[in-house]
Amino acid sequence: MEKIWLEHYPPGVPHDIHPEQYSSLTQLMEQSFKAHSQSPFSVCMDRWMSYGELDHLSAALGSWFQSQGLEPGSRIAIMLPNLPQFAVTMAAVLRAGYTCVNVNPLYTARELEHQLKDSGATTIVILENFAHTLSQVIDHTPIQRVVITSLGDLLGAVYGRWMTFAVRHLAKLVPAFEISLAHGRQVTSFKAALADGQKKPLKSVPQNLDDIAFLQYTGGTTGLSKGAVLTHRNIVAAMLQAEAWFTPAIQDIGDLRKINSIAALPLYHIFALTLCLLAIRQGSHMTLIPNPRDFGKFIEVLKKRPFHMLPGVNTLFNALMMHPMFKTIDFSSLRATQAGGMAASEGTAKHWQEATGSTMIEGWGMSETCAIGSNNPVTQKTFSGDIGFPLPSIDMAIKDDEGRTVPQGEPGEICIRGPNVMTGYYQQPAETAKAFTADGFMRTGDIGIMAANGRFKIVDRKKDMIIVSGFNVFPNELENVISTCPGVVECAAVGIEDAMQGEAIKVFVVRNDPLLTEETLNSFCHANLTGYKRPKYIEFRDELPKTNVGKILRRELRNK
Repeated sequence: MEKIWLEHYPPGVPHDIHPEQYSSLTQLMEQSFKAHSQSPFSVCMDRWMSYGELDHLSAALGSWFQSQGLEPGSRIAIMLPNLPQFAVTMAAVLRAGYTCVNVNPLYTARELEHQLKDSGATTIVILENFAHTLSQVIDHTPIQRVVITSLGDLLGAVYGRWMTFAVRHLAKLVPAFEISLAHGRQVTSFKAALADGQKKPLKSVPQNLDDIAFLQYTGGTTGLSKGAVLTHRNIVAAMLQAEAWFTPAIQDIGDLRKINSIAALPLYHIFALTLCLLAIRQGSHMTLIPNPRDFGKFIEVLKKRPFHMLPGVNTLFNALMMHPMFKTIDFSSLRATQAGGMAASEGTAKHWQEATGSTMIEGWGMSETCAIGSNNPVTQKTFSGDIGFPLPSIDMAIKDDEGRTVPQGEPGEICIRGPNVMTGYYQQPAETAKAFTADGFMRTGDIGIMAANGRFKIVDRKKDMIIVSGFNVFPNELENVISTCPGVVECAAVGIEDAMQGEAIKVFVVRNDPLLTEETLNSFCHANLTGYKRPKYIEFRDELPKTNVGKILRRELRNK
């Protein structure tokens, strides 16, 4: 298939990347740790960590893991928010020759039990704030070793102890828990594991690009989540693809170590995880935001020092703009506002550019593709409303249910092939087989079209399609239009059962103008949407249900 999009790449962006320049992700990380040992890697609550410290601490923790007699490739679960402990643990797991299993810290007991059992993880590193959830299910999981960390463990001797005390006793954010020690299970503090690991060297483990680096679990909003098998090759490729694509936005900075990326999205999520690994590749640093939902404190952090990369989801950008302190932020250093994780709306993008001077650049990817797929050029000056071009070394195609490529401009399923695409779902051969076409493309479940210039546009997810009197209606289209109505902050469209039409459209709207009425919004829809696309029902809400990453849960709205 001819890659017609290549001729539209910004100058300097290569057509291909070469992960084979590294023997493993571990080699890439260790080279970066040594090359940038004196440079900052992260800052969290004004406490800095250098690449040298990350090297030293991850080697110690990795050595402790090895001392536990774990088999090569063993799965280690990481249930941590955006704290310095996350990168230390992730690097330790990989350097010791094991596999990372990222776990959402806000999982319910049921969700946690499923992921631990499905992954076969025998060790977990967890923040004490969430240990009560683990305690409810641990006897039904393979977990034999629990490493418990406190919020302040890596925030300095004095400040760290104070923060741990404040979280435990003042804010009372650590529910009581008791981890069962049945069946020889052991519980170790994070600090004790580090201290013990420092007594012995980290053993070098043979690794190659085909070894498993991560089991990255899908969101699971439509059922039990599946573990996407991401190899060292997948991750290295994604880092190189992201680096190639973002270079035009940051090349004028010169010294990449000066780049400050804002890590407000959770690092356990593939979007933020890939950008974290990109920072390691570049030797740049990240500002960790443990609780981005506290927008007052978040904004105070943004005001402290220049920042250059701000990845986020549509709901995050909306919430920032609604805060009364938003206008006090200096955006003059911002080089890239990267939107992903969910569709960015035209209304949000327009307001963001007006307020910050930064174009919202929308991209598309999945857990199964290491968050990499397609992206709008970072040199773009206006919001496009599509997902741009496939990144270097990636093929994308629009196919029908039989795996045949459809004529250009016609809708079909977006399919992707490239070195960043997972090898399959963990221990689920039937699901893996269903996920790929005969010619090696992965089916994404997204319905889209490819324009004549090679740009891709998502029409919608298959499962979210609304059928009104035989006509297909895509919620993303409705939401994008309605988001431009004055007074609308965000919205979600769903189909509900209707005796006459099969399904009728219902739109849930969050507004910031109390004068916006149902009648006004209906008039706006009448002017901007054809008859069968207009909502039959409108409900105003104070907020919409979302995942912890910020995706709107249409399923929950449909079920209410």
